[in-house]
Amino acid sequence: MSKPARSFPRSLSEFLGATLGGVLKEQGFASTEIIARWADIVGAEIAAHSEPMKINWPRVTNDTGDEAQSEPATLVLRVEGPAALEIQHLSAVILERVNRFFGWQAIGRIALRQAPLHRQVPKKAPAPPDPAVTARLAAAMPEVEDEALRQALARLGAAIKRK
Repeated sequence: MSKPARSFPRSLSEFLGATLGGVLKEQGFASTEIIARWADIVGAEIAAHSEPMKINWPRVTNDTGDEAQSEPATLVLRVEGPAALEIQHLSAVILERVNRFFGWQAIGRIALRQAPLHRQVPKKAPAPPDPAVTARLAAAMPEVEDEALRQALARLGAAIKRK
């Protein structure tokens, strides 16, 4: 009798790589790393006003008709309108940082496209629970001996009651 296969939790990155892999390859990205780590690669100030759209890899054939990679690619960046000039002036810095990330001279030039960035709206932090409700709930749990645990449970209860 064979044992059933164990099901272990899998990371979200495993699913995203398979799901987004084809779409990103159409845009010239070999992996999701440059998109996911854009702020780490170019710095927070540059990343706040730009994002990578695609990488255009030139197709060059050699004498035998086989494809050979000889020229570096073009990185196409989406840039907010007012920041385009600043990003253009920083293009040498961006090229150096991106090529350092790849580990070889992968990108030879940067092309800018002015368009709004796709930004995620940060969620507002929830308001702290009402101290009176928290104190009342903590007083209702005398059987919990650990004070820190009692206060944590009271804050959790107050947050649940608020919703």
